[in-house]
Amino acid sequence: MSEAREAAILQALEAVAARAAAAGRLEPAGGESVLQSVADAAVAVFDAVAASIALHDPAMDRLVIRVAGGPAGAGAVGLAFPSSEGIAGYVFTTGQPLVVSDVSADPRFDRATAETTGYVPRSILAVPILAGDASIGVLEVLDGRGQAGFGLRDLDLASAFGRQAAAVVLAGRVERDVTELLRLTLARLAEDPDADGAALDAAVSAIAVGLDGDDGAGLWALADAVARARLAAPDQVSLVVEILDALARRGARPAARTFRR
Repeated sequence: MSEAREAAILQALEAVAARAAAAGRLEPAGGESVLQSVADAAVAVFDAVAASIALHDPAMDRLVIRVAGGPAGAGAVGLAFPSSEGIAGYVFTTGQPLVVSDVSADPRFDRATAETTGYVPRSILAVPILAGDASIGVLEVLDGRGQAGFGLRDLDLASAFGRQAAAVVLAGRVERDVTELLRLTLARLAEDPDADGAALDAAVSAIAVGLDGDDGAGLWALADAVARARLAAPDQVSLVVEILDALARRGARPAARTFRR
């Protein structure tokens, strides 16, 4: 391999690494254990028999229960069902939270699927797990609040748990997207073996921004901007930090008001 070729590959890998490092700092890693803690916390807060988190599998167009908490939750883990069926399917497809006080009287309830878990609930509280405006899963809480059952105010609290789950799921994008970023960058380099550093950096930038997809989160666009800032002059870096800090403070205020509803 020629020295020029080696240099081009190293430049491409450095560009990918810079953006991957920025993305990892912007969205800390999450995983199954954190999702499990969300489900366990929901059980405790709602005094529920079980709580589960089902995530959408686009390839099969099915909801798959990834974690479950509570004494009746274990049998649900791994269960997959069509994304438009049952109460979970209704919440997923409509993006609307739902309280069902008596599942036996609700035609949306899928008793056959519930029976496969070993537990058939009396009541269900379900909220969508959202990434922007798109549903990526459903959080369900079964038979909570003792004899009193769920109230409409519980929807706000459950939605807060749903937002926590969404943050964990979206954090998992970083590892997945780094692999795709590296693959597409090397493919771009293969198409243009003579690309210089500036051309490679521009190509990696375009690929990174394209990883955002349709959820509008902007993670990789921000990671790309942060990675490019490493080449700026010290006074320019200070200006970027001040701008980002101001935006963070501005964004935190309405978020705090929403949480206290």
